[in-house]
Amino acid sequence: MAFVTRTNSSSIPITPITKPELAKQKKIKVNVKYKWFEKVGFSAVSGTICYLPETGNFPFEVFVGVEESDETGGGIWDLAGLPKSLPSGRYYLNKELSPSAATRACIGWGLGEYVFDKYKKQNKPKAELVWPTTADKKDVIRIISGINLTRDLINTPANDMAPEDLVEISKRLAKSHKAKIAITSGADLLRKNYPSIHAVGRASASKPSLIDIKWGTTNSPKVTLVGKGVCFDSGGLDIKPASGMLNMKKDMGGAAQVLGLAHMIMDANLSIRLRVLIPAVENAISGDAFRPRDVLQTRKGLTVEVGNTDAEGRLILSDALTEATKDKPTMIIDFATLTGAARVAMGTDVPALFCNDDQLADSLIQYGTETEDPLWRLPLWAGYKSMLKSTVADLSSTGSTPYGGAITAALFLEHFVEPNTPWAHIDLMSYNNNTRPGRPEGGEAQGIRGIYHMLKDRFG
Repeated sequence: MAFVTRTNSSSIPITPITKPELAKQKKIKVNVKYKWFEKVGFSAVSGTICYLPETGNFPFEVFVGVEESDETGGGIWDLAGLPKSLPSGRYYLNKELSPSAATRACIGWGLGEYVFDKYKKQNKPKAELVWPTTADKKDVIRIISGINLTRDLINTPANDMAPEDLVEISKRLAKSHKAKIAITSGADLLRKNYPSIHAVGRASASKPSLIDIKWGTTNSPKVTLVGKGVCFDSGGLDIKPASGMLNMKKDMGGAAQVLGLAHMIMDANLSIRLRVLIPAVENAISGDAFRPRDVLQTRKGLTVEVGNTDAEGRLILSDALTEATKDKPTMIIDFATLTGAARVAMGTDVPALFCNDDQLADSLIQYGTETEDPLWRLPLWAGYKSMLKSTVADLSSTGSTPYGGAITAALFLEHFVEPNTPWAHIDLMSYNNNTRPGRPEGGEAQGIRGIYHMLKDRFG
């Protein structure tokens, strides 16, 4: 991350400016800067940049339009376009900012620097930002590094991100934070009663696994994160079309979210007993693949009739959620790229939130809004439970109708969580289909900044 600690004589000022502030400049008739703004048509729209050339009385200066806020520091994405837009050099924010505004600005800058260059050499931003004196440097670094971890994991193609690769990355993360990790793989999944994870992943040459990370003191409040880790999803025997399969390297996006969030939590040394559960599989096609209308066993003991092999995420999550409830945690939060129905309803930028606890749901939405990392709640509508009936098993994995698909998927998962355990299920895209400042095309972290801040305020 291109941050430096001191200004020097060649440092260039960046002045964040809102539309109302620009209007005030307009009223000063002799204001040379405003005349220049007027000449180039700068209107301080959020994220727009205006270069003020060096003149006799003024040094070279950069103005950037920012959103109106109580702190006038703008939103998190207002400065995110600068690292890849500015000429090489050292810059500083020419405005006094509160600690929260300065920290937010630095996070936006840092996320704007992200480049995925594992396979192709790419030019990295050369603009450096001087740390604002009020910014929380440690929090900025841990948040950016957690999000970059998430992005890197999703962007890595399946030939280098098979279940065993996800296992190794999880081991390295656990080791770096002195956490304990246990891996259950292959036939051991059957011996230890994770039959649905095994059934979904058994067709792949890469063994299915359950990753189980534990960190923190045993007497602290327990927070358990569960992430869907389908490292590639062909659709199984209900095979996807080519267009639907193209981006399925991102189907382990839920696992990537929880690993990025776990890094933030452990790095901040929050006072919680953290557990991370990731069922890691490839939904492949072979003679050993599970089939439509198969009846699968689950860790909870419920039998499930497979309605479609392309609805595999809920099957592996059923075993992981059953295990998650065993410890009676304070909360369980799962992340999954689960349904196209959620994307139809919410679009790609806003993950759908399902929650059995109103207080937890309200808190997640509040922090998501405050951090510009939004979630939107959809109902666990009990009236749709009948759609999951099967004539030959306790449950159907897909139900009797395509309508309300995100809701019925969440209702399916609810069967594997104890009713008195606060549980949130986040159905998300984990991917940017196009590039915007700070949010390049490719893998994306969604929801974890807001959740980190919620946990930090509650257990910090």
